[in-house]
Amino acid sequence: MNYNDRPEPLINLIKTVHSILVDEEAITPHDLARQRAAMEHFSSIVTPNTKITTEAVSLSGMEAEWIRPRFPHDKKQAILYCHGGGFTCGGLNHARILAGRLASSVGISVFSFAYRLAPEHPYPAQIDDALAAWDYLMLLGYGADQICLAGDSAGGNLALELCLTLKKRQRMLPRAMVLMSPWTDMTLSGKSYLKNKEKDPTITIEYVKTIKKAYLPPEETGKDLTEEQKNEILKKDCYSPLFADLSHFPKTLIQAGGLEVLRSDSESLLRQYHKCGSYARLEIYKKGWHVFQQLPVPATLEAMEHIRSFLQE
Repeated sequence: MNYNDRPEPLINLIKTVHSILVDEEAITPHDLARQRAAMEHFSSIVTPNTKITTEAVSLSGMEAEWIRPRFPHDKKQAILYCHGGGFTCGGLNHARILAGRLASSVGISVFSFAYRLAPEHPYPAQIDDALAAWDYLMLLGYGADQICLAGDSAGGNLALELCLTLKKRQRMLPRAMVLMSPWTDMTLSGKSYLKNKEKDPTITIEYVKTIKKAYLPPEETGKDLTEEQKNEILKKDCYSPLFADLSHFPKTLIQAGGLEVLRSDSESLLRQYHKCGSYARLEIYKKGWHVFQQLPVPATLEAMEHIRSFLQE
């Protein structure tokens, strides 16, 4: 992929979304409203996918949506998609960008859901909503082995945490996972956080620090805690799946951009999979940025084709 092929207006708009929240100590309602409005604007101007149909669903008040290919497709399988947005913004409009690409590229219906957002609803609201979406698919008659979990950025974290929750409850796990630029390490310990600080055109380390605090429950972010205590909290597997027991996890495809701040989260996750004896494959798109798959660039076509091939294996 040629770095010069990136669509600058959309890149700049994404960067605006990720630069609004920069105060690690507090998120003002004004800043939060600006961030959410900017993401909605981005979602509205991305070219609609004409190869899909949508069907609204309500799960006990939570908005959800089926995205289906317009062409004949495999109706025995489904993708459960967890959208990104730092846990603080995003909804069905934003989710439809990648959910639509997945549906039209892979040829499988995608189910996405608008989980509750932080800081109004901190952890574990998002996990509970993801579990409700999973249970809905079970009620429809899907088996766990007919579902692929997918997620990008914070949604990648959510997909991993949903899988961990199912495992802890001794329930069947999905047949596969696809993670795009997943956020796996809330300790922000990876080398790429500093190495790519000036290279990532869309996301900043200040943004990551801000949304991290917004997501954690208030009792876990007390100012009286030492840095060592805070770090131990952030290492809990309920927040940072990087430090979880990933044994017996489904086969997983991880995609990340070579220039992104969160690159280390994907590289370290691959090592943790192997350490736990599970299978994962990592693809680094050398000149890619954070969740580059959202934008109409050549690498997106390549990434989607790889996802299709992976799910057909």
